[in-house]
Amino acid sequence: MKTIKLFTAVVIAIGLFPEAKAQNGNSDVMSPTIKVMPPAPNTLYITEIGIRAGETSGLTLKQFIGQTTALEGIIGMSNDGLSLTGLYERYAPSGAPGLNWYYGVGAHIAFETGPSYDTRYGYYDYDYINAGVGLGVDIIFGIEYKIPPIPVALSLDVKPLAEINTNGGVYVALDPGIGIKIIF
Repeated sequence: MKTIKLFTAVVIAIGLFPEAKAQNGNSDVMSPTIKVMPPAPNTLYITEIGIRAGETSGLTLKQFIGQTTALEGIIGMSNDGLSLTGLYERYAPSGAPGLNWYYGVGAHIAFETGPSYDTRYGYYDYDYINAGVGLGVDIIFGIEYKIPPIPVALSLDVKPLAEINTNGGVYVALDPGIGIKIIF
């Protein structure tokens, strides 16, 4: 019984370390070698939390789910509503340390209370005539810089969106934004 357990352990070990190499040229003694891939420049951190200023301004949370992929959620706030945006993003190194390009797609839902009248300029500052709920799709393109000595990342992006409102209105925007995030 001990022989079977020992044989099973050796087979498992060989399966886990297929790139075993001989030490000092002696082929009788095997030493497992494990290749450790260095992390991609954009995954030196896993989570970001911060703010985004733009047409969709608010709190943002980004979670990396792979070496080049992340999920981002934005809780957007305005004087006449609230929006929830979810984005799937891919990262690519720019060639400069700490600087990465990103792009992605997503969707959002917006809850509007109705237009608000801007007394300074004498017009309504939102295209909806009545309160409603909007559903839309988003695309994002941007660049992010992780400041080396401190756990802060700065971003600049464009997030074009198209939205249909429950009142039948259609809203399209370019939605550029800047962000500052603390990274973990």
